Amino acid sequence: MDQKVFKQQLLKQIYSPYINCNGCPLGCLGRNHVIFGEGNPDAKLMFIGEAPGRDEDIQGRPFVGRSGKLLDRSLEAVGIKRTDVYITNIVKCRPPNNRTPTEIESSICKKLLLSKQIKIIRPHVICTLGAASLKGLLEKENIKITQMRGTTIDLDGYLVVPTYHPAYILRNPKELKTLIADLELARRLSFSTDKGGG
Repeated sequence: MDQKVFKQQLLKQIYSPYINCNGCPLGCLGRNHVIFGEGNPDAKLMFIGEAPGRDEDIQGRPFVGRSGKLLDRSLEAVGIKRTDVYITNIVKCRPPNNRTPTEIESSICKKLLLSKQIKIIRPHVICTLGAASLKGLLEKENIKITQMRGTTIDLDGYLVVPTYHPAYILRNPKELKTLIADLELARRLSFSTDKGGG
């Protein structure tokens, strides 16, 4: 069986029990969709954002609002096709009023879904978008994205490249060049790394 097809089947299997997930408080706070993620299940590069926003919750897809459009343009600028990568979030349900997910929400969703997604996809590089996604992935609270972005972190054999969230760039357009540089680093590393993580 084709590797991509096999991984897609595995992802569907882990998603099916959580289509109406109430595993954390976000499950009963008014979300419309559980948004697992989308893209290439055999991707070398995986993007992890913070949480779905209003547009994402309506459409049932990650990164489709203003931030998503900026991410798409930024990916194109460094020669990355969205269909070649996998995009998801730390939490799969929209927090009320787009607030930052709590530590408990992030931890539960990572255990139930995100960690399993990573193990199935086995990307060479994980690019975290924003401080909340990096904190959630590393399970550390005292992290400043301004200090961590542009660096690389080894996490259980996976290479993590933190950068700003596109929503931050919309508020601080002068940092677009920084985001582009970080995406180029993630792209270069994802194709120069010989193996995925464990």
